[in-house]
Amino acid sequence: MALAPLLVALGGGSRLPERRPIGRSFALGLTAGAVYFAGTLYWITRVMAMYGGLQTWVAALVNLALIAYLSLFPAIFAMVMGRLLRTQGPGALGVAPFVWVATELGRTHLFTGFPWVLLGYSQMPVPPIVQLASLGGVFSVSALVAAPAAALAYAALAGPGPARRRYGPLACVFALIGAVAVWGSLRIADGRLTREGDTVRVGLIQGSADQIERENTVQAAGIFDRYLGMSRQAIGQGARLVVWPESAVPFYFESERYSADRIRDLARQSHVSILFGGDQIEWRVEGARQVAGKYFNSAFMVRPDGSTGGSYRKIHLVPFGEYVPLKRLFFFAAPLVQAVSDFSPGDAAVLLPVDGHLMSTAICYEIVYPDLVRRFVTGGSELLSTITNDAWFGATSAPYQHFAQAAMRAVEEGRYLVRAANTGISGIVDPYGRVLQETPLYQPAMIVGDVRFLHAPTVYARIGDVFAYASVVLTAAVLLLGRRVK
Repeated sequence: MALAPLLVALGGGSRLPERRPIGRSFALGLTAGAVYFAGTLYWITRVMAMYGGLQTWVAALVNLALIAYLSLFPAIFAMVMGRLLRTQGPGALGVAPFVWVATELGRTHLFTGFPWVLLGYSQMPVPPIVQLASLGGVFSVSALVAAPAAALAYAALAGPGPARRRYGPLACVFALIGAVAVWGSLRIADGRLTREGDTVRVGLIQGSADQIERENTVQAAGIFDRYLGMSRQAIGQGARLVVWPESAVPFYFESERYSADRIRDLARQSHVSILFGGDQIEWRVEGARQVAGKYFNSAFMVRPDGSTGGSYRKIHLVPFGEYVPLKRLFFFAAPLVQAVSDFSPGDAAVLLPVDGHLMSTAICYEIVYPDLVRRFVTGGSELLSTITNDAWFGATSAPYQHFAQAAMRAVEEGRYLVRAANTGISGIVDPYGRVLQETPLYQPAMIVGDVRFLHAPTVYARIGDVFAYASVVLTAAVLLLGRRVK
């Protein structure tokens, strides 16, 4: 219902002079967006102040700049809906969910995108509703969430008349929600995805190392030993695939032989596969010597025979975390620019081998990109994984937001998802979005559980974001129709 007050306010501008409603709609949408993103992204100030070397006021300024940018998308939504309400009346509210989805799609892709906390993620605690994502992705769930707000706004703006006319759309929306809930419940009850495919026992290792500890050479060595020891415990409980978090190894895996050999020996002696995150260097030749060229945030798979099964280079880098966009614009954040690692993005959705099967891993923030994870699945991934270091977030809502968004990918793709996080939340999610196991924050923890390699694609895996792109087309068509009607 959160969008209802905004839509009612926009409808109230239909009787204003022609030039005023445009600015008014923009201001209302911008205000709604500021509340939306300030309430969900407040933690970025802490991250930049603590780990980016910025003064608190400068970190707050950078955070405000991001919030202002993201607020432009609700502002665009408000401008479109304001215009439609002026030209077509309250009936235009019927397209509000699709207009909202169109702006979410824009936020996902423009300027590399920042699709954090899309509206559909709010339903992750409600598994029957979330099953809709297997058809149209998170965007279809966003539309379903926006629909009651549009119907409530219509009831408020329709004016005097028969109750059937005013409240009919609201009844239809709740009937639609009920139908989705029933279908979703039946899909979960069927549970065929929990019975198909080969089983593998997975061990997820959460070392819970503070970021400052990881940057200390002596302490980093102790953290590495901790991961090896916890991995042996997981293997002792039957794990055949061991997963460590992002940047779990405090060295360049392909360059530092002694520590790398300890991982290879563990895999070879225990006959297990080990997936872990670490930095990677692409060397280039200058004259007669090799020099470091590009740096990548990577994931490596070590096979049971100790050999390297493959590596995946992170494609979607974190703005202001792994690179600084528009460095000249953010000249006042010089310490942040200097503190941020200058990583290069990968360019291929590489799959990793496990016991004759293929799995994929999304590193940290890139799990919030639905289309990237879909690329893994259409390429043959039978098991989803994500490795992350959420130590940056602190005890805020961010780790919970991140975990919920990761879990949505399991529903969209019809795959099990395993998540190893340095400080939590680590966990196992089944193909219906149900969390089978999860760890608390900021405690060393280990999870051992069974998952399945699955082959059958969901509707969403087949068609991708067709619903979202159709929403863009519908929005453009209705705007064009509005011009002609006027």
